[in-house]
Amino acid sequence: MDEPSLLQKIAAETLGTAFLVFIGVGAVPATIIVNGDAPFTMADLGMISLAFGTVVVATVYALGHISGNHINPAVTIGLAVTGHFPWSRVPAYIAAQVVGAIAGAAAILGVLGTAARDAGLGIATYSPQTSPVQAFFAEFVGTFILVFTVFGVIHRKAPAGVAIGLVVFAAIIPVAPTTGASINPARTVGPMLVQQLAGGSVAWHQLPVYVLAELLAGALAALSYVAISRTRADATVAPVATPSAPTNAAA
Repeated sequence: MDEPSLLQKIAAETLGTAFLVFIGVGAVPATIIVNGDAPFTMADLGMISLAFGTVVVATVYALGHISGNHINPAVTIGLAVTGHFPWSRVPAYIAAQVVGAIAGAAAILGVLGTAARDAGLGIATYSPQTSPVQAFFAEFVGTFILVFTVFGVIHRKAPAGVAIGLVVFAAIIPVAPTTGASINPARTVGPMLVQQLAGGSVAWHQLPVYVLAELLAGALAALSYVAISRTRADATVAPVATPSAPTNAAA
């Protein structure tokens, strides 16, 4: 069977991440705009989480057979450190994911206008009352659960879309009140950059907390899953690179 070219894989990662950001992140300013002066409630958080979860399901089924639908650098890094994805393709995949996140955030502005910028464009941020350590821990835990689940789906060769979409939905609920639940470095960077270019305020000093927590969690979650699921039979078989295996998406 012919495998998609690297260019096709990169295009799929770009589009998938753009869809994730436009629908998932875009649900945040859309909710704020529709609510007006009404307070933000748990029901609002549930709808935003549902937007993230459903777009993940859609992109897994639409693009998983082309690029694996990582759409999250934490997943790409996790696959690479465990030998399931070639390191030579990691820079291209991550670049595509960041470009896609920027495009998705720009599309939010195009659809919702400057009201989206004024509503914060859905950028992930934590309040001054939250310490960097607490924010790091929140993003680490959320990303760890996501990537660990992705590896479980790959290992079981189970239908990926619903399982990963549900864990994205679930992880956002407890993590979002602390950090906005980015759990995806591309999703973190793209909206921040577009918000800055649009004239909005951005807490750039928080960026390292998000990116380091998410990438570290991705690597450790992948290694942890391999460690607890590896059998003696696995030890006698060399790892097989599966760059196009349907895997993830993320928030």
